[in-house]
Formats: sequence, structure tokens, C-alpha cells
Amino acid sequence: MPRSVHQSSFTVHPSPTFALLFALFVWHVGLPSDALASPAKAPPNIVIIFADDVGYGDVGCYGATHVETPNIDRLARQGRLFTDAHSASAVCTPSRYALLTGRYPIRRHNLTNAIFIKSPLIVDTDRTTIADVAKHAGYATACIGKWHLGWGNKTPTDWNAPLQPGPRELGFDTYFGVPVVNSHPPFVLIDNDRVVGWNPDDPFVYGKKAETRTFDEKFHLNAIGGAQKAHAAYDDEKIGTILANKATEWISEQSMKKSPFFLYLATTNIHHPFTPAKRFQGTSSAGPYGDFIHELDWIVGQVMTSLKENGVANNTFVIFTSDNGGMLNRGGQEAYRRGHRLNADLFGFKFDAWEGGHRVPFIARWPGHIEPDSKSNALISNVDLLATVAAVTGQKLGEDDGPDSVILLPVLEGDPTTKVRDELLIAPAEPTHLSLRQGDWMYIGAQGGGGFRAKRVGEHSLGGPAATTFTGQVNSDIADGRIKPDAPAEQLYNLAKDPRQSTNVIRDNPDVAKRMASRLDQILHDPRNDR
Repeated sequence: MPRSVHQSSFTVHPSPTFALLFALFVWHVGLPSDALASPAKAPPNIVIIFADDVGYGDVGCYGATHVETPNIDRLARQGRLFTDAHSASAVCTPSRYALLTGRYPIRRHNLTNAIFIKSPLIVDTDRTTIADVAKHAGYATACIGKWHLGWGNKTPTDWNAPLQPGPRELGFDTYFGVPVVNSHPPFVLIDNDRVVGWNPDDPFVYGKKAETRTFDEKFHLNAIGGAQKAHAAYDDEKIGTILANKATEWISEQSMKKSPFFLYLATTNIHHPFTPAKRFQGTSSAGPYGDFIHELDWIVGQVMTSLKENGVANNTFVIFTSDNGGMLNRGGQEAYRRGHRLNADLFGFKFDAWEGGHRVPFIARWPGHIEPDSKSNALISNVDLLATVAAVTGQKLGEDDGPDSVILLPVLEGDPTTKVRDELLIAPAEPTHLSLRQGDWMYIGAQGGGGFRAKRVGEHSLGGPAATTFTGQVNSDIADGRIKPDAPAEQLYNLAKDPRQSTNVIRDNPDVAKRMASRLDQILHDPRNDR
């Protein structure tokens, strides 16, 4: 059963006093006094759409020209678009951990990489999550889509038994979606804590090969075999439609109940393999990669339409962002050849400490609170969403709840130039490349990007210095796809002067690098980190 009382220290204010809380909040942030005279509105619904592998240049409002994203672009026109937003990690699992817990993923036993089929749940059930925060404020809570944070409390997970603990033990009333990632087994759907279509007469068996998948990129397919009915319920080209339908149905159900709701919709779009529904195939000029973006945009449109049709769009706080930057896999390479720039002009790709690995689209819409058609260059991160949801729902977090999360309301509701954070830790795939942003400075503690490093064009994991021979990107430490012999051991970039990270200026600014390296070491040895 999901927990009804969480063992955390954050304060939950009684829902009948929402008007008083609103007044106190107004007083605290210094809004005009006449705001107090207005009757308090009902608590806003909250929807977070967490896309997968969507890069900074993958949507129209961020400059894409080879794909069409009218629904995401409309969201930007109705809200605020951020140009300096980052995932706390350049990798999917740790990025999701940051969003749910408000903690840098390195605090969780130096988490920097993805987990797969045999991983237990990596979020401590006693830790406050973003779903706990909403639930304790009286919200109905749901997670729909990609989970990718592990299941159960042992290794390997028994896929023939209830998958507990899982999302419902972390504050979500309901869960439906893809348990790991759409490129890896077990290729099933999960409804709360059971595999959809599971048959006790045909159990999952480790060591046997699962049935053949429909996509082209076949790797890591030595999965748990058996359970043909469960595998048959998972159709690659229908996953986007299934998740969109589940999300809109849930929104409709909660709207009828007239109570606030919190939805975390984590899409499988646009993680490889690129398998949109047939009606989207061939619709972009960026190949299957772009077609998958078109389906993602449709999903966003379905959610927004559902909010409008249920009469709750004007009182719903919507955030659209991505778990990390775009990936230069085979589909990404094809899109690149066709002229589509996954991460716009940013250097690097998914998994990298370079900007392309973690600077992501971030759009926030909240009518009456967020100025429409506005932009902000404030430094923010997905790790900030827990504290922001707490503030929106009138709650105070405990000392150990979301220690790395900051409240975004001042820059969402107020001046777009408002500074809300001084620094941000970034975790690429390689822990050796943990990086720190302070102001305009970006410090990377090693050579290269710290991500994929395959050297041949056409390889799934093309990345790092070798990728520059394909993309034509320039970096002062790299020549002919290799790190120069005399390149510095670490990297420092001034992003205000050099947003493309073309020049490593660490030799000209040794004191800045030393200060940032010391601060990075301090975070890594923080006593609040899990040991």
C-alpha cells in the first residue's frame, strides 16, 4: 500500500487555510497590498511534462526549422521560455532522481549513470519526493510514462511478483507506463505495480531471449523471456498514444472530482528507437528522429486540450522540459545530416558535461501568474521543481528535504532577470567529469566531455572529441577528433563570452578554476551525501 504518512520533516499546512497562506506568501514576496483584497483562488493543478532526450534545438521556439512543434511553441507563447535551464544530469536516470528528490544525483552514492532491468528502486522510500509534497497538500498524484528509477528492494527484480516498492511507495497514487526505457527490456507496460498482461502460466524467465522487437536498433535484447501476452501488450508504435490517452483520461477523472491534481508525465519520446505512430512517420524533414518529435508535440497538445476541455487550463501550472540534451545516436546523426541541429549551437551531446549534454528546453505556463510570451536567461534546473511545487502548494520543506532545490517562483512570476541560484552542479556520465556552474563560469574537472566516446560515424555511441569530425564543431582542446597532447587537464569556459565553448580559458583564469574545483570538492564531501 502507498504510505499515508511520510517520515519527513516538511510542514504541511491545513488545506482550509489556503487563503491565509496565499496572503502570507503575498506579504513574504512583497506583492502589492491590494492583492490581499482579492479572494484566493483554488490551489492550482500542476502538470510536469518531462520529455526524453529532447535537446535545446529540438523544438521550434528554440530555433528548430526541420521539425514543427506548434503545441510546444504555443505553450511558450502562453508562458515563459528559459534559455539557461539545465537538467542536473546529462543522463536519464540521475536526471529523474534529481527532479523527484530535489537532490543532486551524486548525493545518492555518486549516481551518474542509467540503471536497467535488474536494478532495485534507487530512491529511499523515507525520502521526501515531489509527489509527497503534492499529496500532503491534498493533491491527487499520478506518474504516467517512463519510470527508470528501479523496482523492488532487491536485485534482480522479480517481474512475476508485485513490483514493490515503486512509484506508489514514493507518493504517487497511481502509476502507468514503461518501467525502464523503450530501448531496453523487459518491453512491458506496468499498471501500478503489476505487469500488464502477465500470466502466471507463462512467467518471465531470466536468461531467455524475449520475443523479437519491431525496431531496428537491436541491442541488449537478452532479456527475461516468456510472458508472451505481456510482451504482446507492448507495441512500440503505440506507446506514445497509450501514454497520452492515459494522461488525458486521468486529467478528466480528477477534474470531475473538483480537487487539485499533480501529474508527472514522463514521455518515451524522443529516446531511441524512434517509433512514432504511423500517422507521424515521414512527416518531418529530419527523418525518424524528427517524426518522433512530431509525436511528442502531439502528446503535449493532447494534454493541453484535455485541460481546456475540462475547464481547468487557466488554473493549471504546466512545465515542459527534458531530462537531458539530444543524443548523437544513429537517428541523431541522420537528423544532423539533414540539417537539424539537436542541441542548436551548443557544444556536445547527451551524456556530456559540455552544454549540449544538459542545457535543455524549459517552458512554464500559469495564466495570471506567469507573463505570456516572455523569456528569461536565469540559471535554473529540474532539481528546483521540488522546492517550487512546495512553494506553490503552500508548504515548507524540512532541512533535509530537497537540499539542492531552490524556489523558482520569483523568476516565474516576477522579473525574468531575477537571479534564483548562484551555482549548479552538473553530473555527466563519467564521475571524473563532474562539473560546476557559477555565474558565467563553467568548470569541468577533466579533459573531454565525460560522455560517449565511440570514434566512427554511424556508431550508436558516437561522441566526445571524435564527434567533432562529424559535426564540424570547434574546441581549442581538440584537433582532428582527438584531445591535443598539450591540452589542459581541466576545462573552464566563460559562457557569457563563449556560449559554444570553443575556447578553454583555464590557463588565463587559474584562480577561478581553483576556487570552483574547491567548491566542487566541498559538495562531493558534504555529510548529507549518502555513504
